[in-house]
Amino acid sequence: MPFFLWEKNMGQAVPLPRTDVVRDPHLNQGTAFSAEARERLGLSGFLPPRIETLDEQAARALDMVRAQAGPIERYVYLSALQNENETLFYRVVVDNLAECLPLIYTPTVGQACLEWSRRYLAPRGLYLTPEHQGQVADILRRWPQRDIDIIVVTDGGRILGLGDLGANGMGIPIGKLALYTACAGVPPSRCLAVTLDVGTDTASLREDRFYLGRRVPRLAGEAYDSLVDEFVGAVRQVFPGAVLQFEDFNNANAFRLLVRYRDQLCCFNDDIQGTGAMGLAGLYAAGRMTGRTLAEERLLFLGAGEACLGIGSLVIKALQHAGVELAQARSQCLFVDSTGPVVASRRDLPPHKRVVAQDRAAQPDLVATIRDFRPTVLIGATGCGGLFTRAALEALAEVCPRPVVFALSNPTAKAECTAEQAYVWSAGRVIFASGSPFEPVTVAGVSHAPGQANNAYIFPGFGLGLIVSGARRASDEMFFAAASALAGQVSADDVAAGRIFPRQAQLRVVAQAVGAAVARVAYEQGVATQPRPDDLDAAVSQAMWQPRYAATV
Repeated sequence: MPFFLWEKNMGQAVPLPRTDVVRDPHLNQGTAFSAEARERLGLSGFLPPRIETLDEQAARALDMVRAQAGPIERYVYLSALQNENETLFYRVVVDNLAECLPLIYTPTVGQACLEWSRRYLAPRGLYLTPEHQGQVADILRRWPQRDIDIIVVTDGGRILGLGDLGANGMGIPIGKLALYTACAGVPPSRCLAVTLDVGTDTASLREDRFYLGRRVPRLAGEAYDSLVDEFVGAVRQVFPGAVLQFEDFNNANAFRLLVRYRDQLCCFNDDIQGTGAMGLAGLYAAGRMTGRTLAEERLLFLGAGEACLGIGSLVIKALQHAGVELAQARSQCLFVDSTGPVVASRRDLPPHKRVVAQDRAAQPDLVATIRDFRPTVLIGATGCGGLFTRAALEALAEVCPRPVVFALSNPTAKAECTAEQAYVWSAGRVIFASGSPFEPVTVAGVSHAPGQANNAYIFPGFGLGLIVSGARRASDEMFFAAASALAGQVSADDVAAGRIFPRQAQLRVVAQAVGAAVARVAYEQGVATQPRPDDLDAAVSQAMWQPRYAATV
């Protein structure tokens, strides 16, 4: 006779053949199984005799996390816990967000991806290859969970600032989905991580005896597009209500795939659009410290990839939304890539850069560009550490009395500058945020608290809003709403401390606010498929899964 677990948050009874329940991370309760449940499951004698509460289990697990030698060891321990008992894993993470977030995602996830094959623990998610063509829909149908709300997919082409990591990039979708659950309460059983393993152009990976991916050069052209097309079509067929998030594709593919699919299903690219909303929110919050409006900012971007173009494009659209002419809005955003300023006279620009090219003379270096363009905001997302030099930051402080600096590259070693460098070299005048966390810095007796410009402030709540509303599409207006909602969560205390993003301990509150704002736009635009609740804020809050054990019946 099968044993049933009734999952209160999901409303379904799950039949399991007795002891298999302890091998299912969605349902395992470990030492918290009651005496009655142990007897009925045939677990008597298979677990230590003491029956613990979830709180007691979480205290032990957190103690073990802290006992590990370093961040990567803590990541490995938490991953093993996630594979064994998801409820306990999320209880530890949710109750200790500020401590655990850097361990399960940036910056530690970068090192985890570099070592993914060597430290491989257990299967999680799907690895789809060109050899699976013609079978992708069938593979999705064989996924054991039938109700999927969110899918995060990567092809490993540009993992953080680390480049092409191929199948080792699976750590990114897994990490993103962990944040969907921890921050926005999307049930873990309704999340699916996917890697499209199309090979890798990183020769050292192909030669690594432990590498678990396809040891061939990266697929390109029509063959690549054919696999992605089949995958997207299979998602629409098998999981038609799911939100699809593209993650860490290389620049050339990221922009064109977003254009190709954004009107076919509810999808978005977090590196482009999520980063854009995060950056726009940071600028809104920074305005409370500088006294400048968005229309008064001049933005210089070092980097012209997904992150910088995502922020710049959304800023330009936000300026237009506020009544600024398109030409004027574009003139306030200057991009610099590895060749130099993105100007109209260049003949090497791909389509996604041509639309933001300025008709101006190109300066020979960053310092000269700063003095010529006179920015109020300097944003870097290059994947190259140290590009914001002392000379550049001193020049920035000369042309703007209260500049804003975002050093967005991850992991920490790839940051364009450190928080200490930004504050010291600007004589404490800069408002600073970075992709990876930095400790507070004291300059001339004044303590400065750097913000962490992390997409975790946007994408979990954004996806939650799409799910709750059943949105058919993700629109620019939704990203505007997400940015405004995030900026609204920056408290007066945050502003006084110089922080332009809320504390990470507030991420679930932030996700609820962002989710409600996004869902509201979905209903206003007529793209929602779920009935509109009388109290949208309450409905979003109630939809957020809590890490607690299911009742056994």
